[in-house]
Amino acid sequence: MKHFLAFMVFFSAVSSLSQQKLLVPMDVNSQTDHLRAYGIAYRHLLGGKELDWLLNYRGGSFMFDYTTVLADECTQKGVSYELLTGTQAAQVYAEVQSEENNMDLVRLEKVAKIAVYVPPNALPWDDAVQLALDYVEIPYDKVWDEEVLQGKLKDYDWLHLHHEDFTGQYGKFFAAFGSSPWYLMQKQTNEEMAKKLGFAKVSQLKLAVVKKLKEYVSSGGFMFTMCSGTTTPDIALASQYTDICDAMYDGDPADPNANNELDYTECMVFQNFQVMLNPYVYEYTDMDITDQELMNGMYNDYFTLFDFSAKIDPVPSMLTQCHTAVIKGFLGQESGFKEEYIKPGITLLAKNDGTNWVRYVHGNFGRGTFTLYGGHDPEDYQHAVGDPKTDLSYFKNSPGYRLILNNVLFPAAKKKKLKT
Repeated sequence: MKHFLAFMVFFSAVSSLSQQKLLVPMDVNSQTDHLRAYGIAYRHLLGGKELDWLLNYRGGSFMFDYTTVLADECTQKGVSYELLTGTQAAQVYAEVQSEENNMDLVRLEKVAKIAVYVPPNALPWDDAVQLALDYVEIPYDKVWDEEVLQGKLKDYDWLHLHHEDFTGQYGKFFAAFGSSPWYLMQKQTNEEMAKKLGFAKVSQLKLAVVKKLKEYVSSGGFMFTMCSGTTTPDIALASQYTDICDAMYDGDPADPNANNELDYTECMVFQNFQVMLNPYVYEYTDMDITDQELMNGMYNDYFTLFDFSAKIDPVPSMLTQCHTAVIKGFLGQESGFKEEYIKPGITLLAKNDGTNWVRYVHGNFGRGTFTLYGGHDPEDYQHAVGDPKTDLSYFKNSPGYRLILNNVLFPAAKKKKLKT
């Protein structure tokens, strides 16, 4: 009898332990490192395991089956967690799935393989996405023009575009930096790649790349981009039948009638914009909000995340999970987009209150999706060329960086839940 009782006590303890859950809370007061929590979730998926993303529950928390290995990793990475009994976990699930609450759970089950489109001479701290991935220890591969044109994007589920100018105008930095060594090196690198791949101009190479990117999304890829990578793909597509590059970029003048020859039907996201043909103006088009943003001032620049129904609209709900709905703005070459230039049917995720300034959008194209996030670095308001890198160990609870990492995780969601 003593042996039987001892066995029953042992069995009960094991059974209780097997029902334990590990909750990584993501609300404002409970989480010590919001960003590294995403790394915990990604590596868990990478190990072939699953977890639940609890939308709108305590800032978009993560629920795992408990293991000592997982708990030790959270401790090592400085990520707060809570242990729940089977009963406590059932109560959380009941609250999340109740029809009375704007919450839901999404099962994350298949990790996304990640690529970053980035020039070979770009510094990692020039790009907020690479900073985030490196800080939270999510692995990724780098690709550039040659790999894209060789069809290697099919090997990846999720693609981020570095702050690239796909129009062939080198970021329109000529006026300020045309004689700088880094600018001349950038121009040379692009021209050599264009020649290697059989293109007479860099603009022609970039257009070919953009068409491959468009094909990647249409075939089911997830694409995320920021800053100049948000609008310049569509500018390249719209201007493919004319020339918007002046002589300092490609050796011959731009077509003065180019704005009358733009074809917006080729674009994935934007429409009806006009190109800034003056090469000394540091803007691509009239879509960008940066000049207005500067006039408004840094201390008045905040944007608000829209509230979506977690049960009806899980995708925008995933992309806007955060511990605050109001986020401080930040500049970039493309800081955001005037609403009237966005095509119908695209979901607006965040705006500056009382303005037409859209900061964050998401849409479907073919079988894939794209997400555009205006600005350069969420924790460096006016990032300038040559500024030091952002050290995310000082911004481990950054809501602006959380939006980037939401995009990294959402392709892992069980597909039957992705209703739009």
